[in-house]
Amino acid sequence: MNGKQIITTLLVLLSAALLEAGGDAVVRLGLRASTTFVRASLFLIGGLVLFTYGYVVNAPPWDFGRLLGVYVVFFFLVAQFISWLVFDRQPTGVVIVGGCFIVAGGIILSYNP
Repeated sequence: MNGKQIITTLLVLLSAALLEAGGDAVVRLGLRASTTFVRASLFLIGGLVLFTYGYVVNAPPWDFGRLLGVYVVFFFLVAQFISWLVFDRQPTGVVIVGGCFIVAGGIILSYNP
């Protein structure tokens, strides 16, 4: 892969992580919605966002299993950011330590000599 392909791949994986974690957050908000209309609307939006995630992550002709380590890192980081921003849940020390292992694992899995 050349530099442009790597950047494009990383942007697609980041976009997929934003869509997956974002869609999960929208569904979570729907579970706590006060009215049926808002709940149904959030479920519909969340479902569409999650469908879009599935399309974005599976449309490119890549070996997704090989890129899974990088994707998991993006998903973890985006999920923690959304949790903090939307649900006011700061990551604990245990989450940060575990996250360091996730990042290290992503680096190991994505290394291609």
